[in-house]
Amino acid sequence: MSTDGTSLYDASSARDATPAGGSAGRGAPPRVVVMGVSSCGKSTVGEMLALKLGLPFMDGDDLHPAENIAKMESGTPLDDDDRWPWLTLVGRWLADHDGGVIACSALKRSYRDRIREAAPDTVFVHLHGSRELMGARMAARPGHFMPTSLLDSQFATLELLGDDEAGRVYDVSMTPGDITDHAAEWLRRSGEA
Repeated sequence: MSTDGTSLYDASSARDATPAGGSAGRGAPPRVVVMGVSSCGKSTVGEMLALKLGLPFMDGDDLHPAENIAKMESGTPLDDDDRWPWLTLVGRWLADHDGGVIACSALKRSYRDRIREAAPDTVFVHLHGSRELMGARMAARPGHFMPTSLLDSQFATLELLGDDEAGRVYDVSMTPGDITDHAAEWLRRSGEA
């Protein structure tokens, strides 16, 4: 699949992966990152999934330092140097909880690796959709710091989950409730919840 969002997955075609060392089968409460580009529904699905699983929820945007927020508000994409401290906080939040769900873009493999340094058993729920759909959602979302002009840079940065990464991809044309139900069922079946 290309990173421009032209090919979409749905819950029936998404692949599962649980790497060695993951928590599948152990029955431990899952540590879940709901990931994807801006406006894919990370916070909405993350909150719903946390509620369904009885776990705490954190919006990763709330962990960004003020400098990152100001940079994005001005229309300047974050670079890796901006992201590393934030991603460390995301991983620490997961590690500090006996299970939890956090919304975080986690666009690159190296970003997900940084999160896994603190919380190795983290699994990823990737919400994916077309550039057009995400742009329309961003334009209709009032009061968020991320301007529509940064969406292209997010799609350019996006690296899909590798076959060795514990995660599943969901098409955001599904309702948030349906995505939540499918993700919760996947986590239960895989022993993550």
